[in-house]
Amino acid sequence: MSVNETSTTDNFTLNRQTYQRLKFALSIGLRRQIFFAVCDDLHLRNQIATRLHSSLAYPVGQVLYQLGETGGISTPAYPRLVTLRLNLNDPNPIAQINQWLANYPPPIIGETKDQPGRPLPIPAFQIVGVELLTKQSVSVQRLFVHYLRLSEQYFATQEASSFLESSLLFWVPRPWLYTIQQSAPKFWQCRTGIFIFAGEPTPTVNNRSYPENLSSLRSVDLENTDKSVADESIISEEEINKTIEEFKFIEDDDFLEDSYENLAEKSENLEQIFTNNQVIPKLSSLLHINDELVSLVQVTLNQNISEDAEENLQPKQILWEIEQLKIQKAPKEEIATGYHKLGNLYRSRIEEGQISLENLMVAIIAYQESVSHDDNSPHLPDTLNDLGTLYWMLHRTPGSSEEGKTYIEQGIEFYQLAIKLITPDSQPEIYARVQNNLATAYGDLTRYSNPVENWQKAVQAYNEALRYRTEKSDPLKYAACQNNLGTAYWHLGQYSEPIEHLQKAITAYKSALIYYQADDEPSKYGMLQNNIGTAYWNLSQYNKPLENLQLAVDFYQEALKYRTPNNTPTACAATRNNLGTAYWHIANLPEVTKEIRQNFLQLCIKTYQETVSLANSLNSINLSFDLLATYNNLGLAHYTLVTDPYFKEDKKTLSQHLESSLANHAQALAGLGQNPEAYQTTFNHIIKIIRTFHNELGIQGQNLALSKIPSHLIPEILPKL
Repeated sequence: MSVNETSTTDNFTLNRQTYQRLKFALSIGLRRQIFFAVCDDLHLRNQIATRLHSSLAYPVGQVLYQLGETGGISTPAYPRLVTLRLNLNDPNPIAQINQWLANYPPPIIGETKDQPGRPLPIPAFQIVGVELLTKQSVSVQRLFVHYLRLSEQYFATQEASSFLESSLLFWVPRPWLYTIQQSAPKFWQCRTGIFIFAGEPTPTVNNRSYPENLSSLRSVDLENTDKSVADESIISEEEINKTIEEFKFIEDDDFLEDSYENLAEKSENLEQIFTNNQVIPKLSSLLHINDELVSLVQVTLNQNISEDAEENLQPKQILWEIEQLKIQKAPKEEIATGYHKLGNLYRSRIEEGQISLENLMVAIIAYQESVSHDDNSPHLPDTLNDLGTLYWMLHRTPGSSEEGKTYIEQGIEFYQLAIKLITPDSQPEIYARVQNNLATAYGDLTRYSNPVENWQKAVQAYNEALRYRTEKSDPLKYAACQNNLGTAYWHLGQYSEPIEHLQKAITAYKSALIYYQADDEPSKYGMLQNNIGTAYWNLSQYNKPLENLQLAVDFYQEALKYRTPNNTPTACAATRNNLGTAYWHIANLPEVTKEIRQNFLQLCIKTYQETVSLANSLNSINLSFDLLATYNNLGLAHYTLVTDPYFKEDKKTLSQHLESSLANHAQALAGLGQNPEAYQTTFNHIIKIIRTFHNELGIQGQNLALSKIPSHLIPEILPKL
């Protein structure tokens, strides 16, 4: 490993720890806190600031408040963290905060005839853009420092001030940190904490266009329960490679197409550019829209195309319309429609594969703003479903497990809110979709906590979805839901009541299989055949082992007719691996005859060899099973075949099998350095094989075996022979 690689790894670890401390400091909600976050890498700064916003700005519990008995939605969304970009024309962060609070005062909740209610807490504020002062005149830079000095009196006297009621976070590069220390020392002394992030300095440019690239989630496949059912005496089984179908949004193509020329005439004081008679507003001139939303939209603009290109023009036009509606004090329902259009635009881009943290957050904030302005919209259940799905997508973005759990839980809350507003009998399609999505979210939540409880909730939600998603109304979606239900039952069977849950899994999988024709959808048909085979394999461990293993073999063989090396190579390798393991377990059943045992051991060896050959031609990262376990299992199969009392082949054949066993265990050993227990087990197998060489073929056999061993292992092996 190079020095640079080590440094990068160390920086990543340190930055992750620093981020967690900063996130905690902001989330506990203490008053009158001033933090400095120091980061010279502006790209990294953008990512961290955006992630803080996504984690803290809109906790679901403070977005929608339910009335105790009616379940209605009564209180607007209100952020817990606000991101402000420093106004370079008048760099007074305290005035910006107070202006924001004047525009968006905390809403009152819990108000009744008998009680006055209480305001929501004042949010924390993070200030970005200080680094851009470097490009401004000296007078503007001095003005910023002057404003910091003026604010010192609030801390010295502890006078009542809105901004002092919450935390304040300044993002600064090191040069500006030193400037504040030297030029505003009393303000500096009032700091609560400093959080330093490691990264290479970035030239001072407009860096808003830098998105965080995330893996595409446009198409989410059916649940796949490919499983490496490896022999447990060698190495533990790998977790199932899990993907789930049908996290879908509600269709809504109502995009804004109106001209904005008349709107522009009503607000001549706002900065704007005219190109081909089309108004293109500068986002910095929008005064009535949350700064964090404007900043996120700015980041999403494509800097590689012209400013007036349709891709960049659309979001700015919609923001411009919202601005005008607010200036005109239009009804809240009209403002909500504007925000809804913005959410639809970014939702559409996400569906097209443009998945980035910024795009997800723009869609989330836009939809939440829409809900906050109109909580009686007929689109509300659809919007809540979309919010649940967007939060589910956030959990799939790179980040800590703590954040992932939070995002899934937020998504679940939105799905549950949507369900309360839907009448199943009159809205069966949306009801079934939300229940299916809720079930899938519970399935993902099992990775973080309470697997039995959450799988049970997933089963309940899938079954509820199937009450309204019938085979007659939509057979393919019905089949997809049955497949997902089967997988939920399969998982439950790993924890409790295995026979009952696995039998239910098989029933659900077979119900799904009816609606997939092998010729029309070979991939899904083969996947379901594989899933049924795996369920039967699991069931064989508890009930009728020979019968259920034979059924598993039948379904795996049927799956391999459609999971071929040419059309689905990774899936083919997984099913071959499962088939080889099923052969192995049949060979080791006490009730099978000696002829059956020998036959199935040879089938096991042949199938594992095909698995290894195919897997070596693929990227191991994409495999859903442990290839090292397969090498070990193949080695054990060779060894078991020749040490069986009924093996009748000549010494040459025996030697070939022992050599193959040794080679496969050595291949596994080379990759098990980070797993001491599995390494030692495999090492012991190698010692046993060398001794068998000696027992069956004498000293020449032992020397042959030692010649096949990597030289660095010889000193460790010889004392054990």
